[in-house]
Amino acid sequence: MTDHSPASSAVPAERLDVRGLACPLPLLKARKALREVAVGEVLEVLATDPGSWRDFAAFAEQSGHSLLEAAEAQGEYRYLLLRNH
Repeated sequence: MTDHSPASSAVPAERLDVRGLACPLPLLKARKALREVAVGEVLEVLATDPGSWRDFAAFAEQSGHSLLEAAEAQGEYRYLLLRNH
């Protein structure tokens, strides 16, 4: 299940800044970075691409990883992805 509320207290193990990159680069870079964090760790992704909102929700659902948080403020998006496997 996807939680889009900013209520997560997860502490990211890594931060990926993909602000300024257009689709599909934010998601592709996040997929690669997620492989580099340990199972059970959280990846924080910062993006500016509006399409990333839809992309990250779909990626989490299809990949089996958890989208702990998806938040938008002033045209910037913040995602917290939990690596489940």
